[in-house]
Amino acid sequence: MGLETLTALELAEKIRQGQVSVLDGVKAVFEQIERKEGTIHAYLDLYKEEAFERAAQVEKGMAEGKYSGPLCGVPIAVKDNICIQGKRTTCGSKILENFVPWYQAEVIERLEKAGMVIIGKTNMDEFAMGSTTETSAFGVTRNPRNTDHVPGGSSGGSCAAVAASEAYLALGSDTGGSIRQPSAFCGVTGIKPTYGTVSRYGLVAYASSLDQIGPVGKDTADCAALLEVISGYDPKDSTSLQREDLCFSQALGGGIEGMRFAVPKEYLTEGLSPEVRSAFMVVLEELVQMGAIVEFISLKTTEFMIPAYYVIASAEASSNLERFDGVKYGFRAREYDGLHDMYKKTRTEGFGEEVKRRIMLGSFVLSSGYYDAYYLKALKARAVMKQEFDRAFEKYDVILAPAAPYTAPRLGESLKDPLAMYLGDIYTVAVNLLGLPAVCLPCGKDKAGLPIGLQMIGDCFMEKKILRAAHAYEKRREAFIRFGSEKKQVVFPEIAKGDAKV
Repeated sequence: MGLETLTALELAEKIRQGQVSVLDGVKAVFEQIERKEGTIHAYLDLYKEEAFERAAQVEKGMAEGKYSGPLCGVPIAVKDNICIQGKRTTCGSKILENFVPWYQAEVIERLEKAGMVIIGKTNMDEFAMGSTTETSAFGVTRNPRNTDHVPGGSSGGSCAAVAASEAYLALGSDTGGSIRQPSAFCGVTGIKPTYGTVSRYGLVAYASSLDQIGPVGKDTADCAALLEVISGYDPKDSTSLQREDLCFSQALGGGIEGMRFAVPKEYLTEGLSPEVRSAFMVVLEELVQMGAIVEFISLKTTEFMIPAYYVIASAEASSNLERFDGVKYGFRAREYDGLHDMYKKTRTEGFGEEVKRRIMLGSFVLSSGYYDAYYLKALKARAVMKQEFDRAFEKYDVILAPAAPYTAPRLGESLKDPLAMYLGDIYTVAVNLLGLPAVCLPCGKDKAGLPIGLQMIGDCFMEKKILRAAHAYEKRREAFIRFGSEKKQVVFPEIAKGDAKV
């Protein structure tokens, strides 16, 4: 077994103990990249020379006492909508093909202070608009678990890199499930923190009230450690929160006896794959046997989640993407007749079909005569959803949900029907609409061997609860896989058979 099989924390511990060097970890990653990247295409840019130089700097800094964090010396990949000063940031779009930012994202500053080594920028759906990483202007990313299938999106490159051991950790961004859904498809772990916990300064905006940077790792402990590194107040971000409870790793290791879990019955109705349903029901059985209390509830606003999300996200996207006009930076059409023709041709040639679709939808719902009918109603629906979730969290610690209604589709299938692709976000978008934290972790596989993801959702600022629960379940599942288990009693037969009345 090589170094690439270690978790990030295991690698960091070996580095601290002097068993391996920082350079050894960086070399292990690039060896994996050389073997697999030609097929996977997780990266848009690689910083091999700079990574080797950085490894030497970190090694020296550790000896001098400058770096001492739990992830010191660990290589990490960064999604290509997070700005690194002097490095190309494309957002997977032709319109930013040669954009090099003159400033740096706050999360990048925090990675460097923690002694981590950035190895490259990962592929993504264009401007984070998509669920498959197929809308990138620079080619598709493939799922390492089965290269005929998508890795999910929009943070598909980050999740694929971790799944293929082409990175120990990665940063993604989550606007409607863009960390959690590809984590499920690739069989890795991802966290969407409470809105405002991680600075958005330097994150190219898609939908400003929904976007949040978060970690992707091999397990819950790795993600918790990285979340500690990147979290904290930033005066450069007006939405940044001042929090004191940021020692997330302290939540790991406890049991879940007496914890109360809620399962929305609406999440288990039509549209959910039988294999995903079956894996999810096994999770519920395991949690009960671990001492948790699992009950079914009704979230009557479920039917409004997708419409409200796409109205609000598209409206904000149409405003945020207005700046890409070919005047100040980025792509500009070569031939045009006057200023307005330049705007039109630049945006027509620079944006992909999915981005154009969402810009047009957003412009429509914000237009005179339709603002009240669509956008204002979406905001009201969002407020009602918040009230319903608040009532649920008065009684329960965690809400459980599948991460996606199906496992990773084959390449090319999803883009044939954009509406069906949008509906696939049914279990993830509420978290962003309400600013909640959520973690996604593997809970099984389908008959084809593709991963199935479990989502644990907490109330605002309750990351420690969901991390505690996720870590406890993760350890239980590891033991189950390793040692096997006797056949379990069916705890919820009426739901398992699909006979529950909603």
